[in-house]
Amino acid sequence: MVPPSAEIAPWFRHRGGGGEAGRGELSPVSSPLHTSAQINNPTRGPSKLGCAGSGMETPNHPLPPRSGETGSGGCRRCPYRAAGGRLGAFNWIPQEGAESSLRQLLIEAFVSAGRVDNIAMVMGLHPQYLSSFWKTQYLLLRMDGPLPYHKRHYIAIMAAARHQCSYLVGLHMGEFLQAGGNPAWLQGLHCAPQKLRNLNEINKLLAHRPWLVTKEHIEALLKTGEHSWSLAELVQALVLLTHYHSLASFVFGCGINPEEDQDGGHSCQPPSPHSDSSPASDDSLGSSGGKDAMQEVEVLMERMKLLQESQLEEEGVTQEEMATRFEQEKTESLLVAPSDIVDHSLQSNVLCFVEDPEFGYKDFTRRGEQAPPTFRAQDYTWEDHGYSLINRLYPDVGQLLDEKFQVVYNLTYNTIAMHCGVDTSMLRRAIWNYVHCVFGIRYDDYDYGEVNQLLERSLKIYIKTVACYPEKTTKRMYTQFWRHFKHSEKVHINLLLLEARMQAALLYALRAVTRYMT
Repeated sequence: MVPPSAEIAPWFRHRGGGGEAGRGELSPVSSPLHTSAQINNPTRGPSKLGCAGSGMETPNHPLPPRSGETGSGGCRRCPYRAAGGRLGAFNWIPQEGAESSLRQLLIEAFVSAGRVDNIAMVMGLHPQYLSSFWKTQYLLLRMDGPLPYHKRHYIAIMAAARHQCSYLVGLHMGEFLQAGGNPAWLQGLHCAPQKLRNLNEINKLLAHRPWLVTKEHIEALLKTGEHSWSLAELVQALVLLTHYHSLASFVFGCGINPEEDQDGGHSCQPPSPHSDSSPASDDSLGSSGGKDAMQEVEVLMERMKLLQESQLEEEGVTQEEMATRFEQEKTESLLVAPSDIVDHSLQSNVLCFVEDPEFGYKDFTRRGEQAPPTFRAQDYTWEDHGYSLINRLYPDVGQLLDEKFQVVYNLTYNTIAMHCGVDTSMLRRAIWNYVHCVFGIRYDDYDYGEVNQLLERSLKIYIKTVACYPEKTTKRMYTQFWRHFKHSEKVHINLLLLEARMQAALLYALRAVTRYMT
């Protein structure tokens, strides 16, 4: 095991010889799901941008370069030094030229943003996704847009603080100052301009209960006199909020460590090419535990095979039965909650940006309570409604978001644990749709019985925790599900959760904007 100072994340305890290089990734769909009901695919079809194996464009940085921050001791440390001079260690991705493309991607990230943070290093396990993610985040933070640069970082702080994510809060406090922000604002939300403070309510709802966002919330922000938002500004703010709420899920899900220049932080060193071992091997399970973990994989493979065969043989499930199974899954999700006891006391540098800290996720359906109407995905889709609305009010970002959703939904290496040549499209679909289910979104064409067949209870607990209250995520949750799967496969799961959660919240927010406009 490498020393703690070389870990990418607390969840990742690297050991040598832990698996075949290039065989550590979950394989969802190898191509978009084009069924008779296209709605179940969260993407709009082939992206016009494309990113497989390519680097991203590097526009000129709109902000002046930092002075006196070169070398390994500051934010602008060399990406090679930040990676321990071993960027080539990322050579287990089974793509031709993946090692060089990742190296180029990290160099471009450093040139454009002045640092290669620990999030990028962990996402680097999946370079194709990292490329798409970085292009989107670069546009949100550093390219022309309705909002000034320093306010974008302040909104990121507000969003991350809702989930007590001190890592992201600290990161963007520094970026806020670098962009020329007023240091007094960092004393707390009460010191920020009223216009930003007015975002607090919708920030709170999008972070914890996005189904409560209505056109009245949009109207209140657009019609507040001298503190009013323009529609274009608000759309950018909504994208930033949902982006950082979801990114907090990824940070907690992977156990990302603080940066070298943050309190308690240190430099990040990638694992060796053969260190992508399974959490089961990391925790040194006994022979019986190892056999149980292997059996879990075989059971999952068998269930996938049976489901695929039954889909070919059966004529299909009626719409009424599908609706019933969705309601059953939604109700059963009430029983899925973390049991770990975690200290949730807010750190002072986070608490000052949070109003109403007791407000949190509440199950969409509660026993004995009137539930809000289920969001039928067919009524407001990303591809038919959200995409065009964002592109109209905030050009280019819609296409980049669309690419990012598609990349993660289609990301595949055709492997699962020790098996190769596997089509896990239904597993990928079950994970995505379960996230949307706990946020109250239903796909009419999806049989939610597959969720119970494919997602074991420990995985459901992990998914719901990371997606709904990520600050409660523990290492034990991470190690308990899919014990024989590799770390890169679990990172892949966290990428799916990040994007499924972001799309769910965006759909609620953009639906409210559309209703306001009509």
